[in-house]
Amino acid sequence: MYNLKQKVRSILRFPFLLIVISYASCNGQNKPVYIGSHGMETTEVPEIEFNSSFLITNKAAGMDQNIRSIFQDSHRNYWFGTNGVGVYRWDGKNLSQFTERDGLSNNQVQSIQEDQSGNLWFGTGLFGVSRFDGKAFTTFSSKERLQASDHSGKEWALAPDDLWFYAGGGVYRYNKDSFVYLTLGKEPVAADGMQGSPYTLSRYAVYCILKDREGNLWMGTQADGVCRYDGKTFTWFTDQGLAGPAVLGLFEDSKGNLWFGNNGSGLFRYDGTALINFTEEKGLSNPEFRLSGKDGPNTLARVYSINEDRNGDLWIGTVDAGVWRYDGTNLTQYRTRDGLTSNAVNTIYKDHLGDLWFGTDADGVYRFNGKKFEMFIH
Repeated sequence: MYNLKQKVRSILRFPFLLIVISYASCNGQNKPVYIGSHGMETTEVPEIEFNSSFLITNKAAGMDQNIRSIFQDSHRNYWFGTNGVGVYRWDGKNLSQFTERDGLSNNQVQSIQEDQSGNLWFGTGLFGVSRFDGKAFTTFSSKERLQASDHSGKEWALAPDDLWFYAGGGVYRYNKDSFVYLTLGKEPVAADGMQGSPYTLSRYAVYCILKDREGNLWMGTQADGVCRYDGKTFTWFTDQGLAGPAVLGLFEDSKGNLWFGNNGSGLFRYDGTALINFTEEKGLSNPEFRLSGKDGPNTLARVYSINEDRNGDLWIGTVDAGVWRYDGTNLTQYRTRDGLTSNAVNTIYKDHLGDLWFGTDADGVYRFNGKKFEMFIH
């Protein structure tokens, strides 16, 4: 959930295509912006291949273009969660849509996971959670099914196969047959015995979750930065401007660095010792957003998503400045002026082949396979 006012977009009923987009400049068009160690300058970037023969047509119903989550399951099906019309499954040929009418807890789908048994789990708007076993949906976050923590601390545990989901005052944890709501911070106990409602937004609401390679749990919150739980101890990261605006993205790169995406203060890096504000270090902040809500088309202040390509380059999706690629030394920015469909990128997902998929706020999905960008539209 990136805001509480959800905009439901209409479903367009047209065949969709997979089209390749080139980022190479021509006819005097603007080049992608390149940021080096000496500040901002406009320069050439390596040409990305355009392959006009790559075209796949599908006559299924068109997919909504406001994408919040992307996932590829163990059967190689792709799932696309939308902002307000449920989730789509694409098997390479057919497109299927699932909504509240099919049993989904809410039509905004923010996260998608798969358990060890092959069940799909969907974290939805209004802090809902539904499981799909291939035939039917079961909603675990309903008041009838939800278990409240007894606050003894015993539910706060880590297991290799457990699943974690966003909630209004903390997180939900699923482990085998147990689904429990766990709070962060010190919220007052409500009349129903719960310490902070899981359905009501608080400063401890969790918007993104990551399990690192050592099994630690990382949680990005609405207003209190990032919390790490190692199975025994909670550690809070709030310095350098990380607390305040919501943390919407968490990622661990191939070198073991942790990256935090903040909606206002930018991109942060934690190497296990020091926390730095990467955005400020590169001179790409946007103080005006914190003051007046003004977007910054050439900034790295409003980070929604982070991932890494097969070459080890970091990709950072923003809501107002397109996508940035970081190769460890230099930053390259891609925006609509360079051929992107949208400057608002909600999610970045790496599939089983190592290709990156980008879900945008209003202009669908595109894929980068290491050489070229391919547009996935209705």
